[in-house]
Amino acid sequence: MTTLSATPSTTQTASRDLGRVLVTGGAGFIGSALVWGLNNRGLDRLVVVDRLGTTDKWRNLAPLRFEDYVEAEDLLARLESGTLGHFDTVLHMGACSSTLERDSTFLVHNNFEYTKRLAHWSLAHDARFVYASSAATYGDGAAGMDDMMSDSAALSRLRPLNAYGYSKQLFDQYAMAHGMFTHISGLKFFNVFGPNEAHKGEMRSLVHKAYEQMRDTGRVKLFRSYKPEYADGEQQRDFVYVKDVVNTTLHVASQTLAVGLYNVGSGVAHSWLELTAALFAAMHRAPAIDFIEMPEAMRNRYQYFTCADISKVRATGHLAEPTPLTSAVADYVQGYLVSDRRLGDEGT
Repeated sequence: MTTLSATPSTTQTASRDLGRVLVTGGAGFIGSALVWGLNNRGLDRLVVVDRLGTTDKWRNLAPLRFEDYVEAEDLLARLESGTLGHFDTVLHMGACSSTLERDSTFLVHNNFEYTKRLAHWSLAHDARFVYASSAATYGDGAAGMDDMMSDSAALSRLRPLNAYGYSKQLFDQYAMAHGMFTHISGLKFFNVFGPNEAHKGEMRSLVHKAYEQMRDTGRVKLFRSYKPEYADGEQQRDFVYVKDVVNTTLHVASQTLAVGLYNVGSGVAHSWLELTAALFAAMHRAPAIDFIEMPEAMRNRYQYFTCADISKVRATGHLAEPTPLTSAVADYVQGYLVSDRRLGDEGT
């Protein structure tokens, strides 16, 4: 999460209205959840940007309210020409988020260069800029998972395990080196799960994948561990519900002093076995798990442990407790997956 000063012990309160909001990646997982969250706060002066392509992302937008939709390839030219008007807040969630993407040139153009141009435009037009970084920048965690990093040297010690994480690291470093973190905020999302992720294919959360496996076969597949200190299924991640991510992101965007890099997670590490136990409980079934081999291409790039230190975001005044894992999984499964609903469909 994020703060202007380097001291997380002082609560900061300098609230601002979000005003007219641009949401990139707004048909995607976290982006559409943010549009839903804004709508729930009575805000619909929104412009959504994405690449709809041939996916079902459009379904995420169907229940939501916004002024206009723009394809991502057209956004920068339209902003620079002034045809989209003024924005008070830019929530930049648009990116290729595949940890399996091997085309680094594509990732640099799509995740790094695009973000640079949008950030510079936002700063030049006095728009609050909040963007999606990633916990993937921390790599295997050997250099820590500390969002208190206050200079380029500290950031440079991180070693992402994949090209996606590196593309996010590139912009974090660029923003730090160019003094942008006196005005903008980067959010390092941990393992987010929840409604509106169905279109993500292999990048869906384990909850979504395991739900389908359980529905179809009654069993769930988990990767074996290849480190002796972790038993099969005991690999641990910081799983955070997308509704909590929405609350944190909109809080940061509304705080003028909440600038810099912030971890966005639950602050608790849970094992894959704990996660699947919550899923089986939500489905009222007894656990049935098969351990399978991890593809060799993933073994050297796999994170065995992640956990967000969220003290920095709490210092901005965001004191809401994350949804407990069992409650979050139950809400997701029973409120959305079973009925194939999206955020915004709750009343239908």
